[in-house]
Amino acid sequence: MNSRASDAPIAVELAKKQKAISVAEFFEKNRQMLGFDSLPRSLITCVKEAVDNSLDACEEASILPDIYIRIKKVDERILSVVVEDNGPGVQRDVLPRVFGKLLYGSRFHAIRQSRGQQGIGISAAVLYAQLTSGKPARITSRIDPKLPAYVYELKIDTETNEPKIISENYDDFFTSRGTRIELSLEATYVRGKQSVLEYLRNTAIVNPHARITLVDPYDEKFVFERACDVLPRQPVEIKPHPHGIELGTLVKMLQSTDSHRLSTFLSSSFAKIGGHTMESICREASLDPGMSPHELAKDIEAVKRLLAAFQKIKIMAPPKDCLSPITDDLLKKGITQNHRVDFISTVSRPVSVYRGNPFLVEAAIAYGGDIDSEGRAEIYRFANRVPLMYQQGACAITHAIERINWKNYGLEQPKGAKTPIGPLMIMVHVASTNVPFTSESKDAIADIPEIEDEIELAVREAARELGRYLSEQKKALDARKKIKMFEAYTRELAIALEGLTGKDHTVIESKFMEVLSKKYSRFVGPEEAEENGPQ
Repeated sequence: MNSRASDAPIAVELAKKQKAISVAEFFEKNRQMLGFDSLPRSLITCVKEAVDNSLDACEEASILPDIYIRIKKVDERILSVVVEDNGPGVQRDVLPRVFGKLLYGSRFHAIRQSRGQQGIGISAAVLYAQLTSGKPARITSRIDPKLPAYVYELKIDTETNEPKIISENYDDFFTSRGTRIELSLEATYVRGKQSVLEYLRNTAIVNPHARITLVDPYDEKFVFERACDVLPRQPVEIKPHPHGIELGTLVKMLQSTDSHRLSTFLSSSFAKIGGHTMESICREASLDPGMSPHELAKDIEAVKRLLAAFQKIKIMAPPKDCLSPITDDLLKKGITQNHRVDFISTVSRPVSVYRGNPFLVEAAIAYGGDIDSEGRAEIYRFANRVPLMYQQGACAITHAIERINWKNYGLEQPKGAKTPIGPLMIMVHVASTNVPFTSESKDAIADIPEIEDEIELAVREAARELGRYLSEQKKALDARKKIKMFEAYTRELAIALEGLTGKDHTVIESKFMEVLSKKYSRFVGPEEAEENGPQ
């Protein structure tokens, strides 16, 4: 009795300590999960989130993106970052929540390809900025040239995950339509492979319709001109596919549907379920098509049978118009706009499915030109047109590339090395309605077997084209060596034959060069062929 009496007050005290945690408060203490784990990376993450928002907004409004980024040094610790676009702007009544509330957005429930999904990115950048500099974010937006531009200064109240408006004004000097965000944050600007400049260069490659300008802290200006004036095809929102549904989700859908019959629920709630497929599913699950979905939701065993029938009955793959691939031509334009190469091969795989989620893989292999000829091949990874800058070793793209024996394609691959060496660039883009990232920072794609297999098939197909090119190059090199060797002895041979045949040695030499030119004409250029032809 005494023991129980003494336990009660402890339980009461422990209960008093329990309280809800807001998502903003959680990420305030775990910002590394969102990509804010070092000063250089924090800068890239902030720029990336703002640029991604601008690209998505412009594309949804059918506007060719023109994005301006300026980074200035405030002091030894703080940088000022401005990102401005020519997009449709953000409506005044939702702007504070778009930038000042985590998990607030329009794309989470939409099943279609987009850069952002969770509504965390730009608000996480605002949160990081206020945590490290103490200053609010300043957002200016204009939705119509006839209307004034409005300016908000705001912070995020981490206890409530709600925007805290510091000031609200108008800006008479912001004349164009679009949005500008200004942040002060603790960060470091660096140069090299993992830098803001490299991120923007890679973004320009897979978004050839965008014009991107960067002014760095040293007042150097870099402009990535658009390689085409064609906007990407807008992905269409689709219904969930039965193969990707889990038990709890199915129960929730049954409970909340407005349909009064199971047959109507199946046909209206899922992609690729027509009348014949619906009847087959109900028959397999031993369910009456006319029964109420709400009643079915109460019988968990019956719901399990329905879920099992989804997997057993052959259902067509989801529609592919929910995806927006870069396409072979535009991928080539994006690469050649930003790199000088001797050879390029691009591949687009058909749409595939993992766990009911449509996805497709595009790959490109570039060789020679200004690509570094020393060291390992360069791997560039992209997901939904966004460069993946970190955690390369943890990504399914890297793992799929490492499964390939590159010697089969005429490349040098030292014993024990997982990738080839030489002037080689391997690029892979995964487009999906739901890219399975390994973490909230979206740096690497999880090792989903279906995705890895498609990546490997795409890269192998591009590598075969490269192998043929390298084989032709080797033949051409061998031919040129033979030509030079033959040329070195042609005159002496012609002079010797002059004594045997009585013909002028210059005529004999000319005939030799004519035969040589015809035999090896496909291995030499027009100028070389002319030089090797009859004199």
